[in-house]
Amino acid sequence: MKSILAPPYEILIAKHTGMCFGVRQAIEATETLLKKNTATILGQLAHNPTVKSRLVAKGARTAPLEKSQAPTKQVIITAHGAADRDRKRWTNAGYQVTDTTCPLVKVAHAKLAKVVAEGFQPVIIGKEGHVEVRGLQGDFPKARVILHPDDIATIPHVKRIGIISQTTQPIDRVRALVNEVRKQRPEVEVVYFDTVCYPTKDRQTALHELCHAAELVFAIGGKNSNNTAQLARTARKLGCKAYHIEAPNDIKPEWLDGIRKIGVTAGTSTLDESLEAVVLHLQALAKTQKSFTKQLSKAS
Repeated sequence: MKSILAPPYEILIAKHTGMCFGVRQAIEATETLLKKNTATILGQLAHNPTVKSRLVAKGARTAPLEKSQAPTKQVIITAHGAADRDRKRWTNAGYQVTDTTCPLVKVAHAKLAKVVAEGFQPVIIGKEGHVEVRGLQGDFPKARVILHPDDIATIPHVKRIGIISQTTQPIDRVRALVNEVRKQRPEVEVVYFDTVCYPTKDRQTALHELCHAAELVFAIGGKNSNNTAQLARTARKLGCKAYHIEAPNDIKPEWLDGIRKIGVTAGTSTLDESLEAVVLHLQALAKTQKSFTKQLSKAS
């Protein structure tokens, strides 16, 4: 964990934070393609408005993955992945498809296919409607998506259940749900493949360390970034005040009143410069706050 002294407080940056290799590779592949051709991103390459703005400025267009029409002949599958049927639909419609699916999302697809091939009722632990979950469920519509213990009732009563997870779910939640399935269905054979990606695990582990030291945590990332939202929620569960922010201007100075140790972390789709901008803003606020305190002291 990195520490930056900015009296009257200390800024602590999580050991593992920010953009993961899968999103970074997707952005690099897209930018390389845009140097040669215009291209359409099918959805959001990453759940981050800064990333979207940067790619649009370089000529990227956007279109829904669920459709079969785009303004360019080159189309891009995002880092979150897609169902094979979606890839085939775009290819069959005459488009040139570039696939930037994160390799670890591909692992989740492979494990789900294995579960189905071996005759298990497929179950996905994840957020219903999330683009990654839609991609996983797309080729296996009989898969059930669960996120809470009450959702287990929606799983058909079968003899064998095979469970995988959305890659960005907190591993503690996933393990607890798997145990709950086994508890509620003791007569059922339950197999579980751990498909939570290691960048997510690393960031969650680093967050625990951060929360032991910090009083307040800022989780930086797009408002629709699931893993960033999870970081903020987990920080609150660990006893920290926590805010999910997109940019420095989201920070309200009054949040810092009386705080001596501020923790900073970021989601797996957050650019390095976004994290740096927040840290610089906190340093600037510290100088303002220190100056204001001095003025009050002189006045008294």
